[in-house]
Amino acid sequence: MAGIETIRKETKRLADPEKAKILQRFFKTGPGQYGEGDVFAGITVPVIRKLVRKHQDISPAEASELLRSPIHEERLLALLILVEKARSGDDATRKHIYRLYLKNTRTINNWDLVDLSAEHIVGAWLADRDKKKLYALAKSKSLWERRIAVLATFHDIKRGIPDHTLALADVLMGDRHDLIHKAVGWMLREVGKRCSADTLREFLRTRYPFMPRTMLR
Repeated sequence: MAGIETIRKETKRLADPEKAKILQRFFKTGPGQYGEGDVFAGITVPVIRKLVRKHQDISPAEASELLRSPIHEERLLALLILVEKARSGDDATRKHIYRLYLKNTRTINNWDLVDLSAEHIVGAWLADRDKKKLYALAKSKSLWERRIAVLATFHDIKRGIPDHTLALADVLMGDRHDLIHKAVGWMLREVGKRCSADTLREFLRTRYPFMPRTMLR
């Protein structure tokens, strides 16, 4: 795939080994950490976004190939290209990208990858559709699939619809991972800001004594 080869040459040229070391510490890539084994090139998000604009015409198949790259920034680039394609595409395109995304959750494996894509691909596709898939993801053994589930609801929150965020918060209330506590707490805060502060207060009223402290903060 010519487009993929061009992108890989560019990411190699833009790589910064010193920044890569910083990013690998920041994204917890050490043994036993949540991002264990991930490899960074040391390319900043603004530079990645410039590459998105330059290469947004690559096919979904090429983006899918890039999404399986061992390089974190290449996977991020693939996801941001897919986000743009989903935003501008017709229903058939958005459905294809949604399915492609869910087939590749194994490589959507850090919080930045999830947070920049889940609402725009999963949340947008399921906006006026059955949300069963979100509840299945929320019960997954995969930390990243559980985070995808709750972050996908950001799309509905921005439409003033908090129902599934609140329901998934209950499902994930007992989750043991701090990254889920942070994600749920963030989405609950957005419910209060964008939907209804009273709805959030009522939700918290009966739950705050046993909510994980990170989630409550």
